[in-house]
Amino acid sequence: MLTLNAFEEASEKVKEVTQETKLVYSPYFSDRTGNKVYFKPENMQRTGAYKVRGAYYKISTMTPEERERGLITASAGNHAQGVAYAASKYGVKAVIVMPETTPFIKVERTRALGAEVVLHGNVFDESAAYATKLAEENGYTFVHPFNDPAVATGQGTIAMEIVQDLPLVDYILVPIGGGGLAAGVSTLAKLLNPHIKVIGVEPAGAACMKASFEAGHVVKLPATNTIADGTAVLEPGDEIFPYVHENVDDIITVDDDELIVSFLDMVENHKMVVENSGLLTVAALKHLDISGKKIVSILSGGNMDVITMASVVQHGLIARDRVFTVSTLLPDRPGELVRVASIIADNRGNVIRLDHNQFVSTNRNAAVELRVTIEAFGPEHKRQIVDALEDAGFRPKLIQAHL
Repeated sequence: MLTLNAFEEASEKVKEVTQETKLVYSPYFSDRTGNKVYFKPENMQRTGAYKVRGAYYKISTMTPEERERGLITASAGNHAQGVAYAASKYGVKAVIVMPETTPFIKVERTRALGAEVVLHGNVFDESAAYATKLAEENGYTFVHPFNDPAVATGQGTIAMEIVQDLPLVDYILVPIGGGGLAAGVSTLAKLLNPHIKVIGVEPAGAACMKASFEAGHVVKLPATNTIADGTAVLEPGDEIFPYVHENVDDIITVDDDELIVSFLDMVENHKMVVENSGLLTVAALKHLDISGKKIVSILSGGNMDVITMASVVQHGLIARDRVFTVSTLLPDRPGELVRVASIIADNRGNVIRLDHNQFVSTNRNAAVELRVTIEAFGPEHKRQIVDALEDAGFRPKLIQAHL
C-alpha cells in the first residue's frame, strides 16, 4: 500500500543516496505559458535520473536473504543505473537486462556501477520477460522498474520535496512510462493536498497508460514508436495502475517533434541536458489551457548519448527555422554565385553549406542548381532572406535541410 507513513519512511531513506534537487524557476517558460513554471531537475541525480529513489527504497525493504541471492531487473537504462548503484551500496550482485536498442551511454554507466549487463530484446517488455526467466533459473530477486508498490513509494518521494519547496503548487506534470513514478507522485500529492492537479504525460508513440485510462483497465499496445526510449513501454503495471487511475487527473500525449524543440529550449535557456523522456513534461506545458498557476514539471532524467544529442540539436534548429535550405537555378556564368551570397550576407544570413551542381541540366548555359543551407534567427528572418532572393529575380525553393 502507498501510505503516508510509507512515503515518510521512504523520504528519509532515499536521502542516503540522492542529491538535493531544488526547484528551478523558469522565466522563459513562465513568460511563454502565462504561468509560474518550475522544474524538478531529477536529471541532476548522481545516476542521472530519479530511478535510484525507487530502487534504493525497494532494496531497503528486502530481507538479507533476498538481497544476498543477487538482484535482477530489466530496464532501458535509468532504472538499471538506479538498481546498480543501490546494489553497490548494499554490497550485493546486480544483473541488468537491457534492450539491445539502449543508448550506449546508459549501458556503459550501468556497467561502471558494477552491474552485469545482459542485452536482450528490442523493447523493455522483451527484456523484462528474459529477466524473469533468468531470475527463475538463478534464484535472483527481481526488482521491477515500475510495477511494484515499494518502488512507486520510493519514486513518490519527489512529491514530498516538491510540496516542501512550493507548498502552494497547483499542478505537477509527471512523465509516464510504466506508471511507477506517476503512481507514487500522484498518490502522495493527493495525500498532502487533494487540490493539487497531477497531469501525466506520455509520448504519442507509446501511450499505453492513456489507452488503459480510456479502457478502464490495463491495455497492452502492439508496438511502440518514440524517441523517448525511457518511456517506450507496451503495457503499464497492473499493480500500480489503480493508483494512477485514481490520482492522476489527466493524461497528455506529445509527439516526438515536440520533444526535439524542447531539448533545444532547455539547452539554450537553462543550460541543462534532459533526455527525451524527461522532456515530456516540458513539451506538455503548451498543451495546458490554464494561466496564472504554479506548475512543476518533473525532469525525470538526463542520460542522453552525445550522438543522439547532436542529432536532436540539428533537428531542433531545423524545426525552429534556425537552419533552412533553399534551391535555385542560376545561369552558368561568372558572378552569379557571388550575387546570391551577397544577398544572403546583406540580410544577415550565415551560409553554413553550399552545393553547386553544374550537371542538373544538359544545357549548362541555361541553368545550374545552387543549394544553400543558411543559419537564421527564426521564421521571420528566414522569410526575409527568401523574399530578398525572390526580389533579386531568383526563384528559391525551400527544400529539406541537411546539415
